[in-house]
Amino acid sequence: MTYHILFTPEAEETFDALSTQLSERWDDPFVQKLENRLEKALATIVRTPFLYPVTMESTQVRKCILHKNCSMLYKVYNKTILIVCFWDNRQDPLFTG
Repeated sequence: MTYHILFTPEAEETFDALSTQLSERWDDPFVQKLENRLEKALATIVRTPFLYPVTMESTQVRKCILHKNCSMLYKVYNKTILIVCFWDNRQDPLFTG
């Protein structure tokens, strides 16, 4: 089955904000490494969308850790993978038990 990836507006905004924050704190090569990890994660998710764990059963949102400080949250609908948002793991938990 072929899956298509879609980004929500919130995913685009949170990724841009995260990239800006990282480039201000570190440097462009660090941001490039994160973007490379994102590309690899997306390629993996297209092949095996249920690989990453569900963060909360009722939402069916899955969490892919891109870096110890950053995760990507997504949902799988039929043939679509919807990237919900990017999360700074140093913040308060988004989902709790």
